[in-house]
Amino acid sequence: MALKVLSALDTAKTQLYHFKAIVIAGMGLFTDAYDLFCIAPIMILIGRLYYEKEPDSKKYVIPPVVVSTMVAIALLGTAIGQLVFGRLGDKIGRRRVYGLALMIMLLSSIACGFSICTTRTCVLVSLGLFRFILGLGIGGDYPLSATIMSEFANKRTRGAFIAAVFSMQGFGILAASAVTMVVCAIFDRASNLSANDPTPKEADLAWRLILMIGAIPAGLTFYWRMMMPETARYTALVEQNFVQAAMDMEKVLELPMSQIVEDELLSPIPSPYPLHSKQFFRRHGRDLFSCSFTWFLLDIVFYSSNLFQSHIYNQHLPKNEEMNAYRHAFEVAKLQAIIAACSTIPGYWFTVYFIDRIGRVKIQMMGFFFMALVFLALGIPYYEYWDKEMNKPNKGFLVLYGLAFFFSNFGPNTTTFIVPAELFPARYRSTCHGISGAIGKVGAIIGSVGFLWASNGQKETKTEEGYPEALGMTASLIILAGVCLLGMAITFFFTRETMGRSLEENEDDD
Repeated sequence: MALKVLSALDTAKTQLYHFKAIVIAGMGLFTDAYDLFCIAPIMILIGRLYYEKEPDSKKYVIPPVVVSTMVAIALLGTAIGQLVFGRLGDKIGRRRVYGLALMIMLLSSIACGFSICTTRTCVLVSLGLFRFILGLGIGGDYPLSATIMSEFANKRTRGAFIAAVFSMQGFGILAASAVTMVVCAIFDRASNLSANDPTPKEADLAWRLILMIGAIPAGLTFYWRMMMPETARYTALVEQNFVQAAMDMEKVLELPMSQIVEDELLSPIPSPYPLHSKQFFRRHGRDLFSCSFTWFLLDIVFYSSNLFQSHIYNQHLPKNEEMNAYRHAFEVAKLQAIIAACSTIPGYWFTVYFIDRIGRVKIQMMGFFFMALVFLALGIPYYEYWDKEMNKPNKGFLVLYGLAFFFSNFGPNTTTFIVPAELFPARYRSTCHGISGAIGKVGAIIGSVGFLWASNGQKETKTEEGYPEALGMTASLIILAGVCLLGMAITFFFTRETMGRSLEENEDDD
């Protein structure tokens, strides 16, 4: 059934509300990235505070099982949130669930900072609990942000709009690093510590403050998010209220009612096939597989690289004993900021520019391919070349690793977020995006925790004490390259191009 309101949306010119929607939806992704990626320098502060005087471990080193658990628990919450809120977005509406997810993110960000108490066990348990709840909110934001933006956009620039929403993740990573640097610099200046001084109790306030600042962007956009109307596609195709869909669109887009209201009363759209039916899997099973599996493979690589930059860049950091707690966290955050500004953010915006010119499939394949080349260039000669002079920072290593982030974002990290919002029917769009993202987050857990442990081997330096002997950096980086090549193959054989087509055309294409 061809609906005038949907045709008007597909052909509408780019308007002010499109950019407003990008900011409103994008602030959720901004907050997501801030909360997920500020954990690396924060764990350094926690390690200095609570493990500095441990007699049975290397000074300043937080046990790897604690780091792994803290990272994995937020990602586990994110996966569950994607499944639950993705389904709710299709059952009770995008807008209603959107506000709930943002409220959970806001309150849990504040709660992470309080974390109840000051004893080590209590702090870690409560922080883990609140980060799990934070993950639920973050997970809910993923499918809803993508779905809402895809359903508001016109078909000519839809990819660029969704990519622009997702690009806010890069600014969130940069903001997390900048806030950490500013807070640590202020505390360092105020405490006037030398490298050998014990970590002061005030550092406990520093990491809590960094976490709570993450609630500010979510709070600023909460009102505007609640004022957004329901998307016309959900109102018309799921709730089957065609008049309300036209009225909502007239409020936010410069479209006269004559263009969007139906000429005659329409009969209800027949109830579609159930989500778990054979017909759904016959029509959309291939798309769900391609979206889920490529996201899974991408997140193995992306999160292994991003969350543990400090582990990868140890040769570019001063020794722990030469820095106090604030300086140590500052240096790690500075490396994150450099990578975000020089490669992560440019990668996102290259996608914004090219996504509707060369298509999703080509960008995704290209990104996977060049990431694989970078990891092979880093991994094969790692110990013979990159690791030879550990005390001298190797700029070539940093450049190559930055290219990995650039082609991740000018590639599958962005396209795996976009494509699931374009391929599935309106009744299941948010659900299927949530399923794809949740499977991706399983890959993120495997990548972040697995790389942290696997990249240590017999040739690793003593700065990595506390970890068992494992594969080492060469084998780990080559495995990541293999994952990228597998992602490129899955994209080539299974992913359908959605550029220039309406959402309904993609949905009906068997």
